[in-house]
Amino acid sequence: MNSPILISLLAFLLCLLASLALFVYLSSREAVQVWKRRVANRMDTPESSQELGWADSLKTRFVQLIERLGKAVRPSNEVDVSSLRHSLITAGYRHPRAPILLLGSKMLCATALLLGMALIPTKTLGFPSYGMLITFYVGSAFFGYYLPDYWLRWTISGRKRRILHALPDALDLLVVCVEAGLGLDQAINRVGEEIKFAHRDLSDELSLLALELRTGVTRTEALRNLSNRIDLEEFRNLVALLIQTDRFGTSIGQALRVHSDAMKVSRRMKAEELAAKLPVKLLFPLLFFIFPNLFIVVLGPAAIRVIRTLLPALSH
Repeated sequence: MNSPILISLLAFLLCLLASLALFVYLSSREAVQVWKRRVANRMDTPESSQELGWADSLKTRFVQLIERLGKAVRPSNEVDVSSLRHSLITAGYRHPRAPILLLGSKMLCATALLLGMALIPTKTLGFPSYGMLITFYVGSAFFGYYLPDYWLRWTISGRKRRILHALPDALDLLVVCVEAGLGLDQAINRVGEEIKFAHRDLSDELSLLALELRTGVTRTEALRNLSNRIDLEEFRNLVALLIQTDRFGTSIGQALRVHSDAMKVSRRMKAEELAAKLPVKLLFPLLFFIFPNLFIVVLGPAAIRVIRTLLPALSH
């Protein structure tokens, strides 16, 4: 074996062993710190961030920075804070500090985009005028400030779509549980456990509903809280049905079965509506992207052959 190949192989093995040793050392160090915290029976607070790894310490400092920015721009009107908290709950974020962190994220994004725009050389922007440069700066800060709001709306709409997609399956399971002899509270708890892996968002909401029922909240109030958290028309109809059924003492299983059938019909009609809109949506891609390429592929060779045949004949 040539000496350069041998030296390269030995250097590769040495780097591999050094990397493996460093990984084992860092892993064991982190595990020892975790066991120390468990033995001391202390929680990971910001005061004990020195014992954490560098990644956890950096994350803690970053969260603290966002929280300070959020407290600095927190609106004094509690109605705005309550509305923001309701939007975050609808998106699935129930932590008490979530509104402050969102406000801090808005300020951080605005500052980051403003600094990023300021670092771009004016030569790259085409040497704009002073007024245009100020417009660029203000526009970037404005876009960064409202970027978390767009993200929140996108998260809410995605979560609503997933919950709405899971509702018919949950209703079928609820009908089966009620007709099998379980009470409504036990059926809700059981359905929340059964759909945990398939539909996590709806499972969390049903588990929270079951927890409220176990803590002594009335069924009517707990169901209305569920409707307010999810904020969907289909859930408002279901909650109204359950409240009316509980108030008048009618059969819950029969009411749920009728509502489940109505939901399936509505779901099928929406699918048919989307299918009917499909040809109209495909019209413009077909005209501008698919048909021209198809014409080039089909008629191109024939056009080339005609040109090669006719041009020599016309030249004579």
